[in-house]
Amino acid sequence: MIGVLTDTSASIPERMVRELGIELVPYYIHRGLETLRDMVDVKPAEFADWLRGAAKLPTTSNPGPGDYLLGLRRLAGRVKAIVVLTMTSKGSGAYQACLAAVDLFQQQSPDVRVEVVDTLQVAMSQGWAAIEAARAALAGLNLDAVVRRARDVADRGVMIQTADTLRYLYMGGRIGMAKHLVGSLLRIKPLIGMQDGVIVALGTARGRNKAYSRMADLIQQRVGEGARIKVAFTHAAAYDQLQRLREITASRFECVETIVTDLSPALIVHSGPGTVGVSFVPA
Repeated sequence: MIGVLTDTSASIPERMVRELGIELVPYYIHRGLETLRDMVDVKPAEFADWLRGAAKLPTTSNPGPGDYLLGLRRLAGRVKAIVVLTMTSKGSGAYQACLAAVDLFQQQSPDVRVEVVDTLQVAMSQGWAAIEAARAALAGLNLDAVVRRARDVADRGVMIQTADTLRYLYMGGRIGMAKHLVGSLLRIKPLIGMQDGVIVALGTARGRNKAYSRMADLIQQRVGEGARIKVAFTHAAAYDQLQRLREITASRFECVETIVTDLSPALIVHSGPGTVGVSFVPA
């Protein structure tokens, strides 16, 4: 039996985490004097509601070696090998923390083989890699095959998001006051994605509908019109708003599997309430 471990930034629906037996380690949110465990002490809807009125953004930090070590130990009691998938190493220290934990774990449990995959992804693009790895493990594939599946899905996955407002980018010091105000007045929706493990700008659109159409265009550029895809729609307290993106996507592509899930609070810190995104992988 092979176990799969990842972190809460993958934003995998809790139901799927349970069904697939995925082990999660939490990111951390530092809010004033509080330190909250992502998806444990705080959940997406309540956190998004609080963040709307926050005068100052909280900060986040990745799981430490101790968090990964505890996760590995929990899995070790029921599996013979473990695949760990982390958020992009270019945007978080999770990968390095995980490697440190694995070194210690292997000294304590040399009979349990561990492989670590830097997905170079985040949100459900990371989540898809973990889900498909867990499915491969449940199907009885060996460790090398499960790792190959995880890497393949991570390599081919694509994430696109649009924010409801530029306020959180401004509060985080990523744009100036002028751009913040102009963007809000003009209803400019920035589009972002992941390229080689780094968040990149993909353009802008005026208004949500145009943003969603542009997102579908970007999907088409990657896989072609009518392509078969596995798709996850992610949101930050914006379930109703993502329905239009879901409709547009379903009309232009063959969605062989569809997941709708909340972004984890640790990601909502950086994107803000109202964020809507799509993470897909060719089927």
